[in-house]
Amino acid sequence: MLAIVLGVEATRRRFRALFTRAADLVQGLVEARDTRSLTRLQQRYEKVALLIVDELGFVPFERAGGGLLFNLLAQRYEQRATIITTNLAFGEWVKVFGDEKLTTALLDRLTHHSHILTTRGESYRSHRRTDDNGPDQDGRSPSSDKQETTAPPPRTGGGKKGD
Repeated sequence: MLAIVLGVEATRRRFRALFTRAADLVQGLVEARDTRSLTRLQQRYEKVALLIVDELGFVPFERAGGGLLFNLLAQRYEQRATIITTNLAFGEWVKVFGDEKLTTALLDRLTHHSHILTTRGESYRSHRRTDDNGPDQDGRSPSSDKQETTAPPPRTGGGKKGD
């Protein structure tokens, strides 16, 4: 939900935003490669100010798809904003991409100049489902459950590792 809200706000401020599931994005990249229209599709993604990639890791993809996604995200690195949502810890991303070096290089780019938000608690969907059915089993309204959102402290200093 946070990614959607940020996307909506970006469009309100007249930025181009695109929301896509990771599996659909990779499938589109693979199909574009196979039909020799990959450059055109990559140029389309370059024009998008905010790319929101949802559900990374829900559906694993082949190594070639991981390479294509890496190339797209590497092109956007320090050029355009990208939001990625996932339930996976960074250490589990190797399972999705199938290549440790590629995953490490991608995470290096994605985490540089980034804000990482970790949420805990009930999902928005299950929260809404319980809301629609009244109080939960212990009699409390689900809205009394708190969700925690955290982000790392802002970076300061000269940009050296450890600053």
